Amino acid sequence: MSTPAVAHSRSPTIPQALPPHLTPLETAVWRAIAYADVFDYPLTAVEVHRYLVEAAATLPEVEASLDHLAETHLCQANTYYTLPGRQNTVAIRQERGEHARQLWPVALKYGRLLSSLPFTRMVAVTGSLAVDNVALNGDIDYLLVVANGRVWLNRAFAILIVRLAARHGHTLCPNYILAENALFFSEHNLYTAHEVAQMVPLSGLPVYQQMRQMNSWTAAFLPNANGAPHVMGDGRALHPHLQALAELPLRTPLGQWLDRWEMQRKIRKFQPQAAGSDAAFSRNWCKGHFDTHKQYALTAYQTRLEERPRP
Repeated sequence: MSTPAVAHSRSPTIPQALPPHLTPLETAVWRAIAYADVFDYPLTAVEVHRYLVEAAATLPEVEASLDHLAETHLCQANTYYTLPGRQNTVAIRQERGEHARQLWPVALKYGRLLSSLPFTRMVAVTGSLAVDNVALNGDIDYLLVVANGRVWLNRAFAILIVRLAARHGHTLCPNYILAENALFFSEHNLYTAHEVAQMVPLSGLPVYQQMRQMNSWTAAFLPNANGAPHVMGDGRALHPHLQALAELPLRTPLGQWLDRWEMQRKIRKFQPQAAGSDAAFSRNWCKGHFDTHKQYALTAYQTRLEERPRP
């Protein structure tokens, strides 16, 4: 997936000698802010409430905890909350938010095209754009859900859209493609829970809702993060009738053979690059994350936890 493109901090200072005593809710609030800090991303009170870590609470309860923590254990800058010494991330977030506002119309345009490809059943924006934390000239990450048995054929069509966008100066990364029978995420950790909870569906809302239901385990990490953070677009393909028509000749043994051929061809190419990365490939998924963002994020988060206030 998703995963959000990890923003390596411009100011790597991590808070030291934090006070030793916090309530369980205050610890959950602090954890939410500490995780977001890995991405240079200060949070508002509403965002802290949604991404509260391993605790459920109301927004007024979270706001009361933030008021107390802001006196000694956190910093408040306008509507944002940061770890001590990390107030500079507010300017970083605002700058990236402006980049995101410019990029969203592009993401919606190409998302509609991707949703119109044969066998596409859902399109969602993931990664840094999903949370408006994208760097200048950043990528647009997509997660696609496609009909069973047509993952690799759909991916081949998607790459045509990627190349079209590249000719106009835009970088699309449909790097997480799943079959409808592979909506369950087997890795249960805070990073993956955030990826699921932060994705912004553009089309295929019933499939998105099914994915959330099948991954209800995320509530153990983010119990307040119910439903989509927001929905962009109208959830429809550009030309659904043409999409269905284009699928007809590929709902055949020939289409099955083409999908298998493309899968074998691409896995032979990708497998050597996948060693030590988050990438994984099979008949039912193409997870093309040739990086270690997940491990980086979890390690950086753990480093912050080692310095966090104790309940």
